[in-house]
Amino acid sequence: MNLSRIPIHGLARVLSKRGLCSRSEAERLVRAGRVCVDGRVVRDPEARTPPDARIAIDEVDAVAAARRYLMLNKPRGLVTTRRDERGRDTVYMLLGDAGDDWIAPVGRLDKASEGLLLFSNDSAWSAAITSPDSVLDKTYHVQIDRLPDASLIAALQAGIVDAGETLALKAVRELRRGERNAWLEVVLDEGRNRQIRRILSAFDIAVLRLVRVAIGPLQLGDLAKGAWRDLDAVEVAALRHG
Repeated sequence: MNLSRIPIHGLARVLSKRGLCSRSEAERLVRAGRVCVDGRVVRDPEARTPPDARIAIDEVDAVAAARRYLMLNKPRGLVTTRRDERGRDTVYMLLGDAGDDWIAPVGRLDKASEGLLLFSNDSAWSAAITSPDSVLDKTYHVQIDRLPDASLIAALQAGIVDAGETLALKAVRELRRGERNAWLEVVLDEGRNRQIRRILSAFDIAVLRLVRVAIGPLQLGDLAKGAWRDLDAVEVAALRHG
C-alpha cells in the first residue's frame, strides 16, 4: 500500500466521516478534551489524523457507524433541523428511533415545503448529492394561484436575475388546472436558496403548495405524509452515481 496516497484529514472531519456526529459537534467534543487519538487527548479539531487511527470519545472506541440512508415524506410546518432555537417542530419528531443516532438531512426543504427529504450519516454520499456539480435533477409539483398560459410558462423557464443572481428552471410544464389555480411540474438542476419561490414571486405568482416528488431516479411514490423508510442498496447506488 502506498501510504503517501492515504488522505489525512483533521480530527473533527474524521469523526464526521465515520458517521458518528456532525463536524461541528465533533469540534465541540475535541475542544472539550473528550477525544483521544492513539491513547492521547487531542484538543485541536484540525489535528491531522489518519482515517484508520484509533480514536475514543469519553473512553469509548469511536468505530465507524453502520451507514444509514432513508427518505421522509416531509409535511408542511416542520423545519429541517434537529433543534430549533425558536422552539418550532422539526422533521426529527417524525423519525422515531431512527433519529436517535446521528443522521443528517441531505439538503433542505423550507418550513412551508413538503415532500421527499433524504437523511444519511454517510457524509461523502450526502455531499455528492448536494454538490453544485451533481447531475441529479430535483422535481417538484407546485400549486400556483393562477392559470398559466404558454407565454408565462416560457418566461418562467427562461428565469430571472434576482439580487445579482441568475435563477432558472431546467424545465416547467403544466400538470393540471382548476377554475382558479393550477399545478406545475418544475425541474431544477441546481439548488439555490428558495429558487422556485423567488422565480414565481418575480411574476407576482403566489405558491399555494410546493412538493418535492423526486431526486434523480428516486421517486416519492406512495410514501405516506410524515412517514419514512430506509433506501435499498439499488436506490443508494443510483443516487451515488446519478
